Amino acid sequence: MSREYPIIAITGSSGAGTTTVRRSFERMFLREDVHAAMVDGDAFHRYTRDELHRMFREEPERKNELSHFAVEANLLDRLEGMFIEYGEHGTGTFRHYIHAEDKQKIEAGHKVGTFTEWQSLPCGTDLLFYEGLHGGLVTEEYDIARHVDLLVGVAPTMNLEWIQKIDRDTKMRGYSQEAVIDTILGRMDDYVRYIQPQLSRTHINFQRVPTVDTSNPFEVQDIPTDAESFVVIRFRDPSTVDFPWLLAMIKDSFMTRPHTLVVPGARMSLAMELILAPLVRHLLSQRRFR
Repeated sequence: MSREYPIIAITGSSGAGTTTVRRSFERMFLREDVHAAMVDGDAFHRYTRDELHRMFREEPERKNELSHFAVEANLLDRLEGMFIEYGEHGTGTFRHYIHAEDKQKIEAGHKVGTFTEWQSLPCGTDLLFYEGLHGGLVTEEYDIARHVDLLVGVAPTMNLEWIQKIDRDTKMRGYSQEAVIDTILGRMDDYVRYIQPQLSRTHINFQRVPTVDTSNPFEVQDIPTDAESFVVIRFRDPSTVDFPWLLAMIKDSFMTRPHTLVVPGARMSLAMELILAPLVRHLLSQRRFR
């Protein structure tokens, strides 16, 4: 049965490009006059940056088990509780995690690596939009995926994902390249255990594939441009997709499997809007009003 308050979740690892998908949704919401409650998954980390650094100094053996991918390092009970409450009542509580690029919040006095206070979601929203690491997580204790009405995965090829993360964290967040590489390697086990399985539960996956050499992602290099990429789009239920229409609308697109569409990287935003806008409209048309 359709819920009165739908939930859309974008899942993928840090540096995967989920922000690009979020911006496509934001443009779509503005054009369609959709009022969304926007929630960032980083807000559900358990520890501030200073707390993590102190723990790593005092207990260095715990560094790998407390990556942001790990269950233990996140308030997943609060995340799942928010999804349940929003789905039933359109309400819930959230907060913000402060990144180096959050200039307005920093100017307002917040410190990078800390959280704002918990606050109520805005009233009167049409749906909840979550972008983060755990929107499709399923473990013995948590089943967050079952509360999501539209689950979208973002998963560039592994080397491209690492290149994007190194570029972002060095240029925007002030980390050294060595520190970013150490983080990537240290949380690989959690990536395999908690992030990758979510991408088999998604309704749609967007995977950017470069057409330039990314053999060594740890060598300093520019991120491949959209023009130097293709995007592989996989649909869980291809019977609901009008592939002939998409092929006609997206120049130079083609299919490789019955559930897989490939589009030029420069047309990724167009493809997202053509694919996702009808799904958002359908979700809202199926709302169960009391």
